[in-house]
Amino acid sequence: MYAVVKTGGKQYRVAKDDILKVEKLDGEAGDVITLGDVLMVGEGADITLGEPLVSGASVAAEIIEQSRARKIIVFKKRRRKNYRRKAGHRQYQTILKVTDILTDGAKPKQTAKKPAKKKAAPKKEASQEDAKKPEQSKAEAAGQDDLKKLSGVGPVLEEKLVAADVTSFAQIAAWTEKDIEEFDEKLSFKGRIEREGWVEQAKKFAKGEEE
Repeated sequence: MYAVVKTGGKQYRVAKDDILKVEKLDGEAGDVITLGDVLMVGEGADITLGEPLVSGASVAAEIIEQSRARKIIVFKKRRRKNYRRKAGHRQYQTILKVTDILTDGAKPKQTAKKPAKKKAAPKKEASQEDAKKPEQSKAEAAGQDDLKKLSGVGPVLEEKLVAADVTSFAQIAAWTEKDIEEFDEKLSFKGRIEREGWVEQAKKFAKGEEE
């Protein structure tokens, strides 16, 4: 049995155990979801067409992974205007495995597979040496540089940079004039990068020099 299902403005021909990538859907890995916009159901020579949807038909699928597609580059240029803009984009997507094609209003048999919760490790009492250590920032705990060390960067601007995949001083230190122009426009920094001298500061922090 196969079906043609619509999701994210696109149509997919699916059968049981097929793996497909669709526009991002809500849910976590292991969840079983139902796609209700079924346009056609077929089995051998027997075909049922929807008007526009097949009544009582649905497709059950398990979420394998929430991921992002390969980066695409968007480049804009205006002739004789000295206008050039370059930006990257990675589309969020959901990877599904079709578990069943249902008809006549049937419900999926398989339910969501929730990962077992790990037992919390017992808390260790803080030693005197640990008490003397400075508190570790969230960025450092996540394996990122603490971008708030840059002049004028607070939690909000740091979140914008991390969302743009900028997580280290080395990345900022390597920015060219085009990169500065691109991030200044994309993140609405309004000239802050050059005004605050982020690139020069980042070069020092990348080398382990503190201001």
